Amino acid sequence: MSGIFRRTKPQEEEPELDYIPDFIDLAKYSGKKGPKGRAAVEIKFAEIDSFEDIRDLANYVYEGNILILDFTPIANDELTLKRIINELKRLVADVGGDIAGIAQNLLLVTPKSIGIDRHKIRKIGGGGRRAGFY
Repeated sequence: MSGIFRRTKPQEEEPELDYIPDFIDLAKYSGKKGPKGRAAVEIKFAEIDSFEDIRDLANYVYEGNILILDFTPIANDELTLKRIINELKRLVADVGGDIAGIAQNLLLVTPKSIGIDRHKIRKIGGGGRRAGFY
């Protein structure tokens, strides 16, 4: 019966640091991996300059990825921009996702189960124990 409660794999302890390191190795904090060793959800950044680009970009959302779309090249073409935004709205309705403008010429498009909170997180209090975010 001895050895039942023995650890099978030695636990690696984080060393206590008296200083702030010059860099933090983010490799040990990597997220869950999906098929082929890639992240389960990826954020893709793309530039859209015509209505025809939507078909290729839509595939990323159907695969469960998040898109950040830069529409600077067509920002002054109101008709094309309106057509693209309407098509993207149909896309997110189809997949159960969400869409929102996040900057002057950027759109965020998310797949199913990823919503966009449109309220900015603001800091309350000037510091101390009662300071925080809401």
